[in-house]
Amino acid sequence: MAKSRTHRFYSIHAHEMVRVAATTPRATVGEPAANAEAAIDLVKKAAANGVDLIVFPELNMSSYAIDDLHMQAAQHSATDAAIARLASATAKLATVMLVGAAIPRNGRLYNCAIAIARGRILGVVPKTFLPNYREFYEKRWFASGAGLTGMEIDLAGQRVPFGTDLIFAASDLPHFVFHTEICEDFWSPTPPSTTGALAGAYICSNLSASPILIGKARDRAMLASAQSSRAICAYVFSASGPGESTTDLAWDGQSLIYENGDLLKESQRFRCEADTIVADIDVARLRIERMRNGTFNDAARLAGDPEYEFRRITFEHKPDFADVGLQRDLRRFPFVPNTPERLDADCYEAFNIQVEGLMKRIEASRTERLVIGISGGLDSTHALIVAVKAVDRMKIPRDHVLGYTMPGFATSDHTKENAWALMRALGVAGDEIDIRPAAQQMLDDIGHPFAKGDKIYDVTFENVQAGLRTDYLFRLANQHNGLVVGTGDLSELALGWCTYGVGDHMSHYGVNAGVPKTLIQYLIRWTIATDFWDAETDRVLEAILATEISPELVPADASGAIQSTQERIGPYELHDFFLHYTIRQGLPPSKIAFLALHAWNDVAKGRWPRGFPSAARHSYDLPTIRKWLEEFLFRFFTTSQFKRSALPNGPKVSGGGALSPRGDWRAPSDGVATVWLEELKANCPG
Repeated sequence: MAKSRTHRFYSIHAHEMVRVAATTPRATVGEPAANAEAAIDLVKKAAANGVDLIVFPELNMSSYAIDDLHMQAAQHSATDAAIARLASATAKLATVMLVGAAIPRNGRLYNCAIAIARGRILGVVPKTFLPNYREFYEKRWFASGAGLTGMEIDLAGQRVPFGTDLIFAASDLPHFVFHTEICEDFWSPTPPSTTGALAGAYICSNLSASPILIGKARDRAMLASAQSSRAICAYVFSASGPGESTTDLAWDGQSLIYENGDLLKESQRFRCEADTIVADIDVARLRIERMRNGTFNDAARLAGDPEYEFRRITFEHKPDFADVGLQRDLRRFPFVPNTPERLDADCYEAFNIQVEGLMKRIEASRTERLVIGISGGLDSTHALIVAVKAVDRMKIPRDHVLGYTMPGFATSDHTKENAWALMRALGVAGDEIDIRPAAQQMLDDIGHPFAKGDKIYDVTFENVQAGLRTDYLFRLANQHNGLVVGTGDLSELALGWCTYGVGDHMSHYGVNAGVPKTLIQYLIRWTIATDFWDAETDRVLEAILATEISPELVPADASGAIQSTQERIGPYELHDFFLHYTIRQGLPPSKIAFLALHAWNDVAKGRWPRGFPSAARHSYDLPTIRKWLEEFLFRFFTTSQFKRSALPNGPKVSGGGALSPRGDWRAPSDGVATVWLEELKANCPG
């Protein structure tokens, strides 16, 4: 195992990731030498942790709240010496740092962020917006950096770029590109980081002092989240904390790391000692999202293409592509939130999106009844409860929902009993059509060996049953002026695990088409937890959730084992993971494997969604992940697009993506998976 970990695959840098840190040192008021030593200690610890970029608070070299002491010449000299000491002491470390200091230039004093890499001062960025209201008096001491571009400054014995037109980029790690702004800059209506992102920076940072007031921490988080989402970037925020002067103000040391609106890490506030938070930024996700989002390019164009106005300051980062683990929370179920409050909110929205979509289709089609095939499995169960809630809201009697069980050659008593129990509990109209005689006749008509007594359970045998069920449903809909409600889900569409045309692929309206299998389970659980139903309905739903997923098209074997979907095509929990990162983020397969390994290799790591049964918690090693990822790629890109190209209507439910050819996903029906399979083979160890 140790030997395999030397493969480039295990390095975050091989997957366009950058490890960032936001740190709050313990300040010493007005003493740059002591503050430099505190910074040196934190940078050394960060370097040992593989951190690529560490962000300090505003004016951390002197501390922020020293008022008129900022104007003292002795303070300026001590700050210059402290910066020289910091650069020298960290010259052999790979971690790039952003520190804050008051820097004099040309008869003015600027509140600055200073970028330092391997002892070299890369550049100095002055603060643009200076607060001068309520408790702030920065214009008493500092000059604004607005409009200062193309300049240089002498600092700590080095001649370096100076201005608001700087972004910093690693020459040997193309995805490591960052920009910095200072405190008030991101409270302004036009944050400089917006232009920095449009100029090409993927990581934006904020060196902040930011005294704490009631509710201010929420405001900071809101701004950092919004800026990272609006600018499609990572946003690293660090505020002053312990040791700052409390003459008139207090400090909480809040640090935040956001990525495209998502909170990756936040600090524990009001600590007595220094604190550092660390997270791995997925720059590939940001890069691909910018390409996908044409508005980002339009904004750059309307802003005059800032990349031509900025100076790109390059440095050699010298990555060794070592395995430093992954410091980033990953959801095993990307379509299912793993925090209770978000799980409830998302389930509420998802369920009601489906109900709303079906209600409009009922209204538009002027249908009198809904026709659904009820198998006793997850998908048809969920479609049925969506249909019931839709007719309830429209004041339509529940017996206008027509549920049909259609037992075939492998239908078990257990699933049929569950189907009937659910229909009775919900009060819908139920009936049963035994498709075996018709299936036997069709198999006989086409000369299939099964009709002569041979136990040949091939795809024809399976699809004769699936096709007949759908055929019956459409004719029943004709007979009752009804609408066939589809039951197939997003996971099945991704894998092509449905019978094309006159089969479970087709319906009048596919309410589940935007919902993956892993989310359907939680939507059903959510309706139970929120008291949608009575006790008997809840009991039946629990029994269905506990049933093995099976199409029940092939009879049980000699041992009594039933046909298992997941044994044949792989675990849905892995396929949904692959699906999310393929259609929503467009990541290469080797990176999807890397993320899956970190998400699934240890059941004890990370959070599981609320209520997830302990007995159902699985782990997967890399060979297993690779095996099923190859299966997913072949099915998704080669064998099943023609089915998705002919999908019936159905509502998009998740921001994670949908597969309708009229919406998120458009692809050729005769495509191949070669590019994806070869990328996986080339970059993922076998």
